[in-house]
Amino acid sequence: MRSILYIIAVILIIGWAIGTFAYAAGSLIHILLVIAVISLILGFLRKDTTVV
Repeated sequence: MRSILYIIAVILIIGWAIGTFAYAAGSLIHILLVIAVISLILGFLRKDTTVV
């Protein structure tokens, strides 16, 4: 499950970078960035809490 979150986060960050440089999607790109950051934070929190 963690790897899926990381893949989604990377895809969203790449989409944000492309959209920022191309000015194509407006404020939607910033929403994608926020979702990517939240996914990374959740991934790190879940990783830290599952230490055995």
